[in-house]
Amino acid sequence: MVNAKETYDLVIYGATSAGIAAAIQAGRMGLRTVVLEPGDRIGGLTAGGLGDTDHGQQDAIGGIAREFYQRVGRKYGEEDAVWYFEPGIALEVFQEMLSEQDVTVIHGERLDRTHGDAVTMDGNAIRQIRMESGRTFEAKMFMDAGYEGDLMALAGVSYTVGREPNDRYGETRNGIRSKSENELPDGIDPYLEPGKPASGLLPRVNPNPGGMPGEGDRKLQAYCYRMCLTDDPRNRIMIARPEGYDERDYEILFRALEAGMPHDRVFKLNVMRNRKTDSNNHYGISCDYNGGNHAYPEADYDTRAAIAARHVVYQKGLVWTIQNHPRVPREARERYAPWGLPKDEFVETGNWTPQLYIRESRRMCGDYTVTENVVLRRDTVADSVGLGSYAMDSHHTQYYVNDRGFVSTEGGFYDILESPYPVSYRALVPKRTQCTNLLVPVCLSATHAAYGSIRMEPVFMILAQSAATAAALAIETGRPVQDVDMATLRTRLEADGQIL
Repeated sequence: MVNAKETYDLVIYGATSAGIAAAIQAGRMGLRTVVLEPGDRIGGLTAGGLGDTDHGQQDAIGGIAREFYQRVGRKYGEEDAVWYFEPGIALEVFQEMLSEQDVTVIHGERLDRTHGDAVTMDGNAIRQIRMESGRTFEAKMFMDAGYEGDLMALAGVSYTVGREPNDRYGETRNGIRSKSENELPDGIDPYLEPGKPASGLLPRVNPNPGGMPGEGDRKLQAYCYRMCLTDDPRNRIMIARPEGYDERDYEILFRALEAGMPHDRVFKLNVMRNRKTDSNNHYGISCDYNGGNHAYPEADYDTRAAIAARHVVYQKGLVWTIQNHPRVPREARERYAPWGLPKDEFVETGNWTPQLYIRESRRMCGDYTVTENVVLRRDTVADSVGLGSYAMDSHHTQYYVNDRGFVSTEGGFYDILESPYPVSYRALVPKRTQCTNLLVPVCLSATHAAYGSIRMEPVFMILAQSAATAAALAIETGRPVQDVDMATLRTRLEADGQIL
C-alpha cells in the first residue's frame, strides 16, 4: 500500500475525451495537472469506437474540440475537420495533444469507493482524494470528468439517477414515455413459450412500464459498445459464439424478424475509414442491452464489471447470431456475414473496445439545471460556456408487455433541434454549500431529457475546456468556482476559440 501524498493545482478524474480536453487547457494555462484514469486507455468513447461523431451543427464546435477533429483530418491528409475516423487515429491524436503539455497521466488509478472516506473535505472544499492503491492526491481544484460521476458522489454532491417526472421542470419529453410508442413490429409474444404466461416472460421484459406516462423512475437509457468492424479479410477476425451465450437473449430478435423487422436494421454498418465501421444500435432489438444497465451507476466496481461483461457477451452473441443462427433469414445472414473485428484495433483487449457506452449515469443536482426548455431555446442563458446542438436523443430504457399483451419498447426519443443552444456555467458547478472546488463537465446538472442532447463527445470536450479555464481563474483569484467572474471567463474562452 502506497501512502505518499502528491500535490497538484488541478486533479482530473477520468481520461475521457472531456478529461483530456481539460488537461490540455489546464496545461496551456500553466496549471500543474494530473489526470487519473481508472483504466488503461485514454479517450473514452471518442477513442473507444465512436468514430461516427454525433456532432450536430459543426459550426457550433470550437476550441480544443474543434482542434481535435482538425488534427484527425490531418492524419488523413485533409485540412478540414474530420468527424468520421478510426479508434486508433483518435487515440494517436489525443496522445500527441497531451504530449505537448506538461501534464501527468496515471493509468489504473481508481477511487477507493469501499471505505467511505476516499474524499477528504476541508469545510466545503475537497482537500485530497485517495485511490485504491493508497496513493493520495491533493489539489486546489478537482474535476470529475468520468462518465459515472464517482468523484462527485464521494464528495457529497447531490445527484440524481434516472428520469425526472415531466411536471418537475415543466417538460414534455421526460419520464415514462407514451404507451403508443414502440420500435418493434406489432404482435411479438412476450412469453418464453408463446401464448403460455405460465412459462414466464422473456429475459429483460417487464410486465408493465412501471408507471404512467410522464412519471419519473430510476431507469436509464440503454448502454452498448460501439463496435469497430471490418469486412477486409486481410485485417479481420470473425466473432465466435461467446462463452456464456444465452439463446433466450435473442428470442425478441427472432420473433421481430419473423414479424417483418427490416433485415438491415440489426445494427448499423456506418463506414468510417479503411473499411472499418462504427456499428451502433439501429432498432428496437439491436446492440443495446435494454434493461441490463439500470444498476450500473450506483454499483460497486465488481458489479459494474459484471454488467459490462454481460453487455460484451450479449453483443458478441448478437453478431454471431445474425451471422450463423438458422432462425435468422438468409438475407440478413448474408448482409452481416462479411464483418468481423479489425486486427489492428484494440490489440491490448482482444480487438474489442474496453469502453462501454455509458450513455447516462449520475447527473448532478446543482443550483441550476439544464432542461429541455433550455435546449429548445425557450429559456435564456446569460452565462454560456459552450454550445450543444445534437438532437435530444434517448435510447430505449426497457421492454415491457403493453396493454394488448405484446412486447413493446419504452424510453426512446429523437428530436432534431432547429438551432444550437447555450449551456450555463452554473450547470458545471455544485451547490456552494456542498463543494466549492469541484467542476463536473460530464455528469453535469441536467435533466434526462436535456442530457439526451448534451451527452455527445464534442460537447463534453467543449464543457471540459471551459471548466478547466474556470479552475485556473478560480485558483488565480482565490475564489470558489461558483464565484468565477463570467466576463473574464468568457473573454478567455473566446480567445481560445470557444463558441459561446
